[in-house]
Amino acid sequence: MTSQRSFKKEKGILYLVPTPIGNLEDMTFRAVNILQSVDLIASEDTRNTQKLLNHFEINVPQKSLHEHNYKERVPQLLEFLKQEKNIAQVSDAGMPSISDPGHELVLACLAENIPVVSLPGPTAGLTALIASGLKPQPNYFYGFLPRKKKEQLSELEKLSNQEATMIFYESPYRVASTLENMRKIFGEKRKVVICRELTKIHEEYIRGTIQEVLDYIKENALKGECSLLVAGNPEPIVEKIVSKGTLQEQVEDLINQGLKPNEAIKQVAKDNDLKRQEVYNEFHNIG
Repeated sequence: MTSQRSFKKEKGILYLVPTPIGNLEDMTFRAVNILQSVDLIASEDTRNTQKLLNHFEINVPQKSLHEHNYKERVPQLLEFLKQEKNIAQVSDAGMPSISDPGHELVLACLAENIPVVSLPGPTAGLTALIASGLKPQPNYFYGFLPRKKKEQLSELEKLSNQEATMIFYESPYRVASTLENMRKIFGEKRKVVICRELTKIHEEYIRGTIQEVLDYIKENALKGECSLLVAGNPEPIVEKIVSKGTLQEQVEDLINQGLKPNEAIKQVAKDNDLKRQEVYNEFHNIG
């Protein structure tokens, strides 16, 4: 077990700073202040982040940190933090680590007892969820599904009994094929919502069943990254778990757990698809 006080100044601090998913006005005052005050900004794409820094007149140096260079970059950033210098980590849009780079540096900082401070801010999944019309709680965030059809179908099969509203991210070029796969696993009547261009001038919510949404997007080309929300399964299949042992042992086990004998007999009969009298006779050695 570990305990860490986020703002105790022994080493530098890693700030995880969300950036707008579209509308620059969604940048918080605190996020701007942090970016202005740190010694270095670790960016998924320095060219993309530079546009944001220019907009808010922030003059802080950057270093790239992405999936292709994190193994060599993380040790460099750790040394920087150990010199009591602060780093702000940003992705191209939204929350660092959520379907974006960032988690490796967080883990490395925690291993070195370097404070990590997360700022609240824009995230596409929850932004889409609360306006989708689907049940907001509970929800299950998945992110990007595998691209290969076989792997995607396998993942969707695992999610087929999920009762929570599911949140996926998808490219507009793959959303139709993903919905086709969902139709095979979830059925054509499952409710879905596509949210695209969130916070931008062409923001759009497309609501309907899987089949209705498929028909719509075949006639209307989609642009922009999409959040794809899927209603949970209203009638999940509950796998029956049959107790091990003889009928008599099963009844005795339930009695030991606190059930009365008649209740235990009834439950064992149900679990084994038997008539109650059969279990009663077996338990009492009748016949």
